[in-house]
Amino acid sequence: MIKTNFHTHTYYCDGKDSPEEMVLAAIDKGFTSIGFSSHSYLEKDAQYVMSRESAEKYRNEIHTLKEKYKDKIKIFCGIEQDYYSQTPTDVYDYVIGSVHNILKNGEFLIVDGSVDEMTRQLECYYQNDFDAFAEDYFSLIKDVVVKTNADIIGHFDLVLKNCERIPYKPTKRFLTAAERAVKELVKYQKPFEINTGAMARGYRTAPYPLPEILKMIYENNGSIIFSSDCHDKSKLDFGFDVSKPLALEIGFKKQAIITENKIEYVDII
Repeated sequence: MIKTNFHTHTYYCDGKDSPEEMVLAAIDKGFTSIGFSSHSYLEKDAQYVMSRESAEKYRNEIHTLKEKYKDKIKIFCGIEQDYYSQTPTDVYDYVIGSVHNILKNGEFLIVDGSVDEMTRQLECYYQNDFDAFAEDYFSLIKDVVVKTNADIIGHFDLVLKNCERIPYKPTKRFLTAAERAVKELVKYQKPFEINTGAMARGYRTAPYPLPEILKMIYENNGSIIFSSDCHDKSKLDFGFDVSKPLALEIGFKKQAIITENKIEYVDII
């Protein structure tokens, strides 16, 4: 099995470990490559993202590690670009495009906050209509490739982070909104993450996106990339034993990986 992960956060943003600690963990776990993807600067999310001042230091450190460990592992320097971020991305090896907030009536609403925050937002802005909230989310993520210049589509149904605890079961209306976004995004031929980050942190028991949505991606000739959305070196390959069989069951035969040529596709083995 090819072991890679390109959605990795360190102490430059909201991760726990240093980049070098992540690299050493990846080598120890038999990874062939690892990519770093610090959160782009967004004032509203300042406590979770990479500061403007630290971005150059981040890039320099990753490039130093590339050279230091070049005989053991391939290392890439990427960024997770938020929909509302204005951070330049052309200095990075690749871009993960994500939506973490919805701008509603002049306020940024958190897509992946706590259950209490989600409950407050639904009451104040959506009359407790989760499907309306999800429709606003999908209306943004369908444009995430254009907005962020993404090479990878991050955690497509992030809006469901708390669905098992609210609880909420996706409706036909929800899935219709998701399918509209899938059909728009597949036009750009960028891979969708199968992302186990919420599993690793105890929020979900299954990867993003839902199996029903994965099937939509497959049926619309979309592609996938495996991601642990890692914030802790001990969980660098968390959930891959679940996500890869799931992808094969849906029908996917290939996975995307980052290379010197940006995106390449290899067999899922």
